[in-house]
Amino acid sequence: MSNKKVIATDRAPGAVGPYSQGIDSDGLVFCSGQVPLVPETGELVSGSIAEETRRCLENLTAVLEAAGSSPAEVVKVTAFLTDMNDFPEFNDAYAEFFTEDPPARATVGVAALPKGARVEVECIARRS
Repeated sequence: MSNKKVIATDRAPGAVGPYSQGIDSDGLVFCSGQVPLVPETGELVSGSIAEETRRCLENLTAVLEAAGSSPAEVVKVTAFLTDMNDFPEFNDAYAEFFTEDPPARATVGVAALPKGARVEVECIARRS
């Protein structure tokens, strides 16, 4: 029988729908997609795709830490971009968070994202 625990933190934006920020199941942490919302205000970061990407990854880091994990434990990332022309700038900002042994990743072009965001990032990690 598997164990399932809901992960929640006020250091990342609350869910904008019927889902959890993260789920810990049998030592794996499944983080829901994070768009670049500022946790304190719920407002979308306005700026470059690099700034939006950093905010997404900071939000994911908060969820990971609440689960007893960290970016170093991430094994798989899925990123969504509304404009694949933003890929190089997204990739540079992403590389700041995963400097050694980066996780597996897929980057998918999509028509739209919640709240009008241009980027969303989700991940799977091991619990430390």
